[in-house]
Amino acid sequence: MMIFGSQRGLAPAVLTHGTILGGIGALFVLSLAIGYAALDIPTALNDIVGGRTTPQTVVLVELRLPRALLGLLVGFSLGVSGAAMQGLMRNPLAEPGIIGVSGTAALGAVVVFYFGWAGALTLALPLGGIAGAVFATLLLYVLAGRGAGTTTLILAGVSINSFAGALTALALNLAPNPYAALEIVYWLLGSLADRSLDQVWLVMPLMVGGWLMLLLSAPALDALTLGEDAARSLGFDLGRVRLQLIAGTALAVGSAVAVTGAIGFVGFVVPHVLRPLVGHRPGRLLLMSGLGGAALVLAADIAVRLLPLRVELKLGVITALIGAPFLFHLIYRLRSEI
Repeated sequence: MMIFGSQRGLAPAVLTHGTILGGIGALFVLSLAIGYAALDIPTALNDIVGGRTTPQTVVLVELRLPRALLGLLVGFSLGVSGAAMQGLMRNPLAEPGIIGVSGTAALGAVVVFYFGWAGALTLALPLGGIAGAVFATLLLYVLAGRGAGTTTLILAGVSINSFAGALTALALNLAPNPYAALEIVYWLLGSLADRSLDQVWLVMPLMVGGWLMLLLSAPALDALTLGEDAARSLGFDLGRVRLQLIAGTALAVGSAVAVTGAIGFVGFVVPHVLRPLVGHRPGRLLLMSGLGGAALVLAADIAVRLLPLRVELKLGVITALIGAPFLFHLIYRLRSEI
């Protein structure tokens, strides 16, 4: 019995990772190239190297590059966190928002909108979202405790999500004017547009820290497939493992939501699609799902710019339109197997 991997299947895994990385590279370049304004990327890069500020360099550095980088970062965060939560809960229906971080990070940003702080400080919005994610993590451990089981964590997460949703609805209800409420709703729909490099640099260290915590938990997730007692007998401290996974998800997903709003279904759909490619091994699925999430978010963000609509669709709308039919298909497949 092998838990931590073997040489069998290594070559196909490397090939699959390489294919996804190649796809991500192509999507990243497309994301830089596509938009309302025409952009000659080689010319813009040449101007940047030459120290010249031209309309091409402004479009590339101020508009396209932050959007493409956030597509990579947010997609990887949602994908790897979704795989981690499904592995921890041993439930393929789990997703990153199950512990309440997404809803509370969104609430933190809504509070910034509501009190008008977003216009006073450039980074007020992501900072508010990050504060909300930190609050959710602390509240989760106050409610559930360090040694809580999976069921207790789920119940605590559902409670936090419900409370955050109620407060968000309250803020919308009490918004001082319809324009403020509309601004909050638009942000909640999720988007990569009009973000800056300052926001990228703010959330990148938090996301990378979260990724490391999640990826380092791969052996423990593989051991958990044998059951909690077996995992303990193999030397894993399950309390520490849960803490590491929840903290990593809070850092990765909380900072993602803080800067882009809510982008749903990525952390749910991507692990489902890629799980057969790694032999249903939750540890191996982490990196694969992160890469798949990055590819999906980049592709969806390119799609919103290519659609012939007068008003650009929000990214969260596109991912929901992808995820909901997938969920219907999953239900139909499960019914067929009964």
